[in-house]
Amino acid sequence: MPLPEPKPDPLRPGDPGRTPSPDRLPDPTAGGTPSGLRDELVAVLGPRKVLSRVSDLVRYASDASPYRFVPQVVLVAEDVDDVSAILSYARGRGRELVFRAAGTSLNGQAQGEDVLVDVRRHWQGVEVLDGGARVRVRPGTTVARVNAALAPYGRVLGPDPASAAACTVGGVVANNASGMTAGTTRNAYRTVASLTVVLPSGTVVDTGDPAADEELARAEPELCGALLDLKARIEADAELTARIRAKHRIKNTNGYRLDAFLDGATPAEILRGLMVGSQGTLGFIAEVVLDTLPLDRAVSAGLLFFPSLRAAAAAVPRFAAAGALAVELMDGNTLRACAAVPGVPADWADLPRACAALLVEFRAPDAAALEAQEWAAVEVLDALEPIAPVPSVTNAFTRRPGTIAGYWKARRAFVTAVGGSRPPGTTLVTEDFAVPPARLAEACGALLDLQAEHGFTAAVAGHAAHGNLHFLLAFDPASPADVDRYAAFMDAFCRMTVERFDGSLKAEHATGRNIAPFLELEWGPRATELMWRTKRALDPDGVLAPGVVLDRDPGAHLRGLKTVPAVEPLVDACIECGFCEPVCPSRDLTTTPRQRIVLRREMARQGHGSHVEDALVAEYGYDAVDTCAADGSCAAACPVGIDTGALMKRLRHLRHSPREERAAALAARNFTAVEGAARYAVAAAYRAGRVAGGRLPRAVTGALRRAVRPDLVPEWLPELPDAAPARLPRTTRAGASAVYYPACVNRVFGGPDGRGGPSLPEAVVALSARAGRPVWIPGDVRGTCCATIWTSKGYEEGAAVMARRIVEAAWGWTGGGLLPLVVDASSCALGLGREVVPHLDGRTRELHGGLTVYDSLVWAADHLLPGLTVRRTARSAVVHPTCSMARLGVGDRLAALAAACADEVVVPADAGCCAFAGDRGLLHRELTEAATAREAAEVRGRGFDAYLSANRTCEIGMQHATGRPYRSVLLELERATRP
Repeated sequence: MPLPEPKPDPLRPGDPGRTPSPDRLPDPTAGGTPSGLRDELVAVLGPRKVLSRVSDLVRYASDASPYRFVPQVVLVAEDVDDVSAILSYARGRGRELVFRAAGTSLNGQAQGEDVLVDVRRHWQGVEVLDGGARVRVRPGTTVARVNAALAPYGRVLGPDPASAAACTVGGVVANNASGMTAGTTRNAYRTVASLTVVLPSGTVVDTGDPAADEELARAEPELCGALLDLKARIEADAELTARIRAKHRIKNTNGYRLDAFLDGATPAEILRGLMVGSQGTLGFIAEVVLDTLPLDRAVSAGLLFFPSLRAAAAAVPRFAAAGALAVELMDGNTLRACAAVPGVPADWADLPRACAALLVEFRAPDAAALEAQEWAAVEVLDALEPIAPVPSVTNAFTRRPGTIAGYWKARRAFVTAVGGSRPPGTTLVTEDFAVPPARLAEACGALLDLQAEHGFTAAVAGHAAHGNLHFLLAFDPASPADVDRYAAFMDAFCRMTVERFDGSLKAEHATGRNIAPFLELEWGPRATELMWRTKRALDPDGVLAPGVVLDRDPGAHLRGLKTVPAVEPLVDACIECGFCEPVCPSRDLTTTPRQRIVLRREMARQGHGSHVEDALVAEYGYDAVDTCAADGSCAAACPVGIDTGALMKRLRHLRHSPREERAAALAARNFTAVEGAARYAVAAAYRAGRVAGGRLPRAVTGALRRAVRPDLVPEWLPELPDAAPARLPRTTRAGASAVYYPACVNRVFGGPDGRGGPSLPEAVVALSARAGRPVWIPGDVRGTCCATIWTSKGYEEGAAVMARRIVEAAWGWTGGGLLPLVVDASSCALGLGREVVPHLDGRTRELHGGLTVYDSLVWAADHLLPGLTVRRTARSAVVHPTCSMARLGVGDRLAALAAACADEVVVPADAGCCAFAGDRGLLHRELTEAATAREAAEVRGRGFDAYLSANRTCEIGMQHATGRPYRSVLLELERATRP
């Protein structure tokens, strides 16, 4: 019986009687981009590159900053020609535009009120040059992705921002970001060898081209003259020249790099320097060549606790003098907030608020050099008086990678962890400044006093070795009194930094909207006027990012502050940092976790039933709910563990009618019949495809999807295999080392076509017996499931039915938990091991606590492999680590098993969630195709003898994406060890 399309009302957030927010989008924007503007841009770029729905405008309106500016239109530029065409249009129509890549900037650099240009999606790529000494990078590539490409060469980028997993190289260069260790010598300004820039005029300049100056003079003679004139003016002013040099002896990203006029001899060289830190206001950086640095792999670090921020800051110069590459400072409030970060000791929540800690790290090329550094560190530590206020504190140096990674995880979570614990309804301002390193302790004290004076709770961290401090402020932008308090603090803070310390108002986050009004306070009128002249020389029409660096309005930093309405407890802690976006499978198709939350927040700003809310809700079902893989990758990437997928599953539940919930529960109670029907359907589709080609099964499933709805009926794919064998292998309980639970997906789907050999259950049984660890398959496994089928779709009653059934069955099979339960699909091991828990009652939850669930990768790698003899290997294998493996922490077992089976094992650099997500890839094949595009291109780039993973539906998804026959690594292991 056909079911109705879900109604939009369940997707509306909040109280229907809520009061609309003053900063809500007005009703006329419900139609999206004004039609005239949209039509003009479609004529320039084509419809595919013009995003004009109101939901498109809203999801691009927020970033990691405290600002929110809604663009008129969003354009997706694919190449330099697109950028030139957009710039030409903007100049001709008097429009303003802003470039946006990752949107991790903390000061509003990635926002605009007119034309916003997405330069992330189609701007990724890395080319390693000169054996790793240099690297050519496209601007939408993350820092982490570049470093992954450089690691085999023993090289690394100089800039190492805390957001390296999410921020892009284009943004790093445009903001002159530095990070934990870069200081003033390893930052973007010092390591950019050359760059390719599209000027506002549309001229494209590659500053690394030997003919760059000749071509620039021919194309832009007035610009060349203006740059050389500015250079002459600065060099003729000895006092100003000295001031510029002095300002850049400490970290400084406030304003344009006037030292580019001193460091560059020609217009192209000057342009190279000016573009670094220009924040998208002077041109578009289309490509960068960076000099790299050695990757010192010998590392030792310690997290050292002190009674106060001042005491910790006073110790910084000693560790810096001892050779520490990084000395990071965290105050007590930061440390306490980080207790919410997964993996951080829980007792940090009990740390005294007055305490502080230093994360001190030494790096060396080898163990001998590192040992010498460690002795120097110990000598420093012996002269200090650290404290140990909670049991987890050791105040010792360690070389253990896991422990060091945990320290850095806490440090990198500074903004998100503290921001996540802010009072409800407040927005978060992240400021950073620098003082001469010798005055760091004094600056810490002054900052604490100033925050207390204005009623702000301290939250301070920073790159202490470089005199660079970060602090956070939370206030309510909807409260005029709170905005006045923030304004008074900012005025006092800026004056303190400049007048007392002669410091930098922006050390590494770049000027942005919140410091632009204070630029002249720091630099003075002469230097500021030269910056205005620089802007006019390069962008005479004022097209690019007005107000981001230069702004004469003293109150500009108070405009556009975003309210943060509560929507759902699952996601209210989100500060919209964007760390989740690089791992989201739907990022290039529909929306990201951050955007899903941003859209909900705009709905909450609206009055119930407003035209804007109606439009957003109508588009939210497919864009957010249906195309979410709900794989948990966002929770792993989020420093405070926000699982937006859990919210999407909750919304799926709310869309269900009572009849649908009852039907799902009935399917759970009668899963034996459902499983049999599924096997029959798979077999029938396979045979139909073999006999009649793809047209018949595609037509049948297409008709059913139209009659019922696409989110309920799977689509036929040519990669779907035949059904699994009807019978499972015969085993005995006597002498079994473990209970083997073949997941329902492996009881329904067979292996890849044409491979022959045993089925996966047969392989697991054979491997276990061969290793002397036999397993037993219970006779009543059919009709049971890990419940992920129901939990992923939000069928709560059905999930509870199956979760309790499988736990009770597993308790009996394992003899009350005496034997481990081995599950042969990682997603099902995750489901049975963790995700069933919320759906259990008291009794079954207690039973579940007594079970030991092994993913089959763990069983094979840890318990079988030592007892197996490898007799034959493949020459090469490529592996697909699934998102479930990542969440279980067993991806290394996949690589280890593959290494036993193949002489060469490749893990694609762009490997990520395939988004097949059980049957999500059959319901929305476009999701899997988008999620796997980069990984698939890498895999198709060369041939491999084996294509391996450990989750049948993921293997089907990867086969669909690549055209290669993926199969379980356990099948390959069985072949490799077969007598």
